[in-house]
Parts: sequence; structure tokens; C-alpha cells
Amino acid sequence: MMPFVVLILGIALLLFLIIKLKLNTFVALIVTAILVALGLGMNPASIADAIKLGIGNTLGELAIVFGFGAMIGRLVSDSGGSYRIAKTLIDKFGKKRLQLAIVIASFIIGMSLFFEVGLVLLTPIVFAVALEADVPFLYLGIPMAAALSATQGFLPPQPAPTAVATALGANIGQVLLFGIIVAIPCVIVAGPLYTKVSRKFFPDAFVVKKSLPAFGEVKQYDLKDTPSFGLAALTSLLPAIFMALNTVYQMVAHGGKEVAKPHGLDAIISMLGNPMIAMVIALIFAIWSMGFHRGKTMKDISLSLSDAIKSIAMLLMVIAGGGAFKQVLIAGGVGDAVKTMMMHSSLSPIILGWLVAVILRVSLGSATVAGMTAAGLVMPLMSSLHVSPVMMALAIGAGSLAASHVNDAGFWMFKEYFDLSVKETLGIWTVLETVISIVGLLMVLILNMFV
Repeated sequence: MMPFVVLILGIALLLFLIIKLKLNTFVALIVTAILVALGLGMNPASIADAIKLGIGNTLGELAIVFGFGAMIGRLVSDSGGSYRIAKTLIDKFGKKRLQLAIVIASFIIGMSLFFEVGLVLLTPIVFAVALEADVPFLYLGIPMAAALSATQGFLPPQPAPTAVATALGANIGQVLLFGIIVAIPCVIVAGPLYTKVSRKFFPDAFVVKKSLPAFGEVKQYDLKDTPSFGLAALTSLLPAIFMALNTVYQMVAHGGKEVAKPHGLDAIISMLGNPMIAMVIALIFAIWSMGFHRGKTMKDISLSLSDAIKSIAMLLMVIAGGGAFKQVLIAGGVGDAVKTMMMHSSLSPIILGWLVAVILRVSLGSATVAGMTAAGLVMPLMSSLHVSPVMMALAIGAGSLAASHVNDAGFWMFKEYFDLSVKETLGIWTVLETVISIVGLLMVLILNMFV
């Protein structure tokens, strides 16, 4: 019982440091990890080693994935490729199917961009389309946010699902494929369908807006000066394509089982499907397709790459802090305590993983930290209860999206961009995120019956 008391107090302390004292999240995570380690009775001399192990294990495999992913997204954005993707899909689908066009565009763009970047990128485009079509901003904005959020929670190479899959030892390619199956109904329910519901409860928020909320400089592009739709989409999706091809190959050639010591074609396909290698190849391609091919100089390209790294530096540190906190919980025996408590429980381990992630998400705000910490807590259950790491990763991803509120940066971004009150944001954005979480859990439970 004592480990759970220490964990609850640790989460409360972390919440206090971040929300009340406004302490940097990374610093708060490290300080809390040290205090929780002491509270769990760890040998003081081993605390630093546990923190280093947590940070090293977390960033060792993910730094290239996150860093290169951000660079690819920035190159596509700075070249006008993201604008081309959105504009082409909107023109293709027409005004009557604008929501579907926005969902597809957001889904494609969301696979290569962080949620915040995607929101900044798409908001002015979606607003312009809403203004031209004379429809409420939220009518298109909710489907956009739902698509961006779903990709953030379920689809590698996004940070949270990649980090959770790596921590649980799940095949990232399988997480991607099954994640798409889970994400599609989530987007449909939380996007177009939920838009109709929220419009009834918050009619004032669905007025046609004639001015755009202030959120900084908006880049304007002339369509003829942007890359082609095919090239922009291929550049954005290339890492996902490599990982998906590897998974399909493994399923066809080896029945879904990974070869222990691959040779020849197996080795080549395995290398190309590795997230790190896929990102390296995709970035090299992006430097050509969105850079040299567009007539940019290496100076221009390097500036985009530098800006991309600056934009995710703190995100990487927060992820590292989450890894440190997770490792302390494992080393301090919290994971064993969860295992002991749940060994004879009738509660599904998948539901448990989802529930732990929900509690951490509500407490901490960060979906990535919630997912990473939940992965560390449920890891001891994986082997003893024979749970699929892929299904557990997706369940945790679903839980990490639930109930975004005032301690989540996404909450405030949504509020400001759509010019809403706090009450409206709680009723629209917080509920939207929770709908994605619940539908995601239901989809995982259904898939788990057949996989």
C-alpha cells in the first residue's frame, strides 16, 4: 500500500510544482523523481543511476526519431507543402464535404507534425476555408483537432505512441497499422459526429467568425510556388510508409514474427523499417524534395532544420524527465506493487493500462508523460498476463488523450485559436479528447478479441 501512497503524493507534488509554482516541467519531473525515490526507500546512492538509466533508455532510441521528424515537418511546412496538401484536398472534395477534406488533410499532416505545430499550421487555412464557405470556424475546427489529436495518440512516429511502444517492446510497425484502425473511428466520432452534438450545447461558439484570433505571423503561399500534392504528401508520409512496408513484409514472409538474425532481403527490409533509419532516409529525401528541388540554398535548409530542433528541445527534455520518473517508479517497486495487486484482479489489464494513463493525464496534463509513466507501471503485467504489447500500447495511447484541461498546453491553444471561453473550451475540447479516449479503448478491446 505504501508505494501507492508515495506515488499519489509524488503526482500531487508534481502537479503543485508545475501548476502552482509554474516550475519548468522537466525540472519538476527530475525533482519529483528524486523525492519519490527517497519516499520509496531506494538507496540514495542508486537514485542518480536510476535517473540516468531512465533518461538514457528513453532518449537513446527516440532522439533521432523526434528530431528528424520535426525537421521533416518543418521542411514540408516552410516549402508550402502542407498548404498544398490541405488546399488540394479541399478543392477535390468541394464545399459540401469540407469536413471530410479537413479530416483527411489533418490526418496526413498530423502523421508528420506535432499536434501544436499542426494546429498552428492548419488553423489559418481552415479559418480561410470556413470564411469562404460561410460556415462556423468550429464546424471545420473540431474535425481538424480530432484528426490531429488521434494521430498524436495512436500513430508512430508521433512522440507519445513511439515512446510507449518502445518502452513496452511493441513492434512499432504493428502499432502504426493497428493504430490507424483505431484512429479512424475515433476521428469520425469525435470529429464530424461530435460537432453536431457540441453545436447544440454551445450555439454561441458556432457563430460565423469574420476575424481570426491573434496567434502570431501567418505565412502566405501562392499555390503555384508550392510543391506538388504528391511530392508533399510522399515527403510527409515516407517514414510511415517504410515502417508499414516492413510490417506487411514480416506478416507475409514470416507470419508476423520478427526474424531473430535477419540476412539478405530480411535484413534490408528490417533496416528500412526501423524508425531511426526510416527517419534518416526520409529527412535526406525531404532535404531534396522540399529544399534543393525547390531552389533553396543549403543555408535556407539549415535554418529550417535549426528552427525545428529548437522547437522540440524542451519536448525532448520533458520526455527524458518522464523516462526518469518512470524508471524511479520501477526501481522503487511501484511496478511490482501494481503487479501484486492486479495478479488476482478480474479487471482487464488493457483497461488497467488505459485507466492508469487517464489518471496520469488528468494529473499531469502531458499525454507523453502520462503514456510513458503508465507504460512503466503496467510493464510487469505484460509477461505474467500474456498481454499483447501492441494492444497495451494503443490502450495507453487512448488513455493518455483523455480529459485535457487547464494543465495541458493544448487546452489553452484550442481556447485561444478558436476564441472560446474557458467554459466553452472545457465543454468542447475536453469532451472531444475524452471521446477519442473512450472510443479508442473500445476499439482496442474489440481488436484484442481477434489479434
